[in-house]
Amino acid sequence: MSRPVWARINLSALHHNLKRVRELAPGSSILAVIKANAYGHGAVDIAAAIQDQVDGFAVAGMDEAVSLVDAGINKGIHLLSGFHRNDELPLIGQLGLIPVIHTWQQVEQLEKCALDQPLQAWLKVDSGMHRLGFRPAEVPDVMERLSKIPQLAQLRLMSHLANADDVTDPYTNQQIDVFNTVTRAYSCAKSLANSAGISAWPKSHADWVRPGIMLYGCTPLADRDEASMNLQPVMSLCSKIIAIHQLKRGDRVGYGGDWCCPEDMPVGVITCGYGDGYPRRISVGTEVWVKEHRAPLVGRVSMDLITIDLRQIKQVNIGDEVELWGQNIPVTAVAAAAGTISYELLSGVTARVPRKMEHLIAKI
Repeated sequence: MSRPVWARINLSALHHNLKRVRELAPGSSILAVIKANAYGHGAVDIAAAIQDQVDGFAVAGMDEAVSLVDAGINKGIHLLSGFHRNDELPLIGQLGLIPVIHTWQQVEQLEKCALDQPLQAWLKVDSGMHRLGFRPAEVPDVMERLSKIPQLAQLRLMSHLANADDVTDPYTNQQIDVFNTVTRAYSCAKSLANSAGISAWPKSHADWVRPGIMLYGCTPLADRDEASMNLQPVMSLCSKIIAIHQLKRGDRVGYGGDWCCPEDMPVGVITCGYGDGYPRRISVGTEVWVKEHRAPLVGRVSMDLITIDLRQIKQVNIGDEVELWGQNIPVTAVAAAAGTISYELLSGVTARVPRKMEHLIAKI
């Protein structure tokens, strides 16, 4: 018998969030970001669910792209980190993948490689994040060299916003201005906006937008929650109560005995732990959802189990379903209690947790 822990993936919520992207950036093509297994949601299933509604998919690298192609996903697949070896280029051409070019080494590899199939590609401009991409002063030279490569059939220009989650930070406008100035001379398609750019910086929308975290129902903005942005959670991490103990005042719970019962009380045991992706460093008192009520975590998170305080829940039974995060417990709140961000929790749900694709009416 399998452990009773699973991730419920609500495809109706996914479609709702994609519709919100369309509403916010109606004039832009959509490059749906499904790297890191679609932020933990299951890349193949997510891509299959929306491939008729988007204009392409973005992944981190070759392994992720090949998995999609093998599963029959034929929408344009974009490689955000491009290619790293000469021997990757023939396969990129064969599969019709669309790489991002961000180093001179990649330019040189393209110049030396003869391909049977012409490539589409993106040139990445470093507009101020200083991570990947060509400096603004380098763009004319690299564009000139790329224009002479016959196997490049189409070239587009992109960059990435560093601080767009903070709507009070003027740096985003600086990046937009840098990107627009550098790319003004070129008539090709352009892309700058991530989820935060889509949500709060209309000037960044350009020809293509690249929604990531907002597709999965999490806010990309530091000062706004999901409800205010009309986003719906796609993943609910769920489990069940597998034991209930009537403990005495002073009884210690879990590894280290860090938490003691303040009175005689019921404690529930749930099959989920850091081996499933629930964060070990989370604060005691973080809430889960049981029978339409919130219940606080007590004791340490272990690899396979957590324990919760059941004093406020009536008629609770072994086998009752528990939501660790999802429609009732926002993953952003759980992440904050663990000192991290929703991206890490979602993408960190481990392979031993089955993903169950469903169509549900999500709460707003």
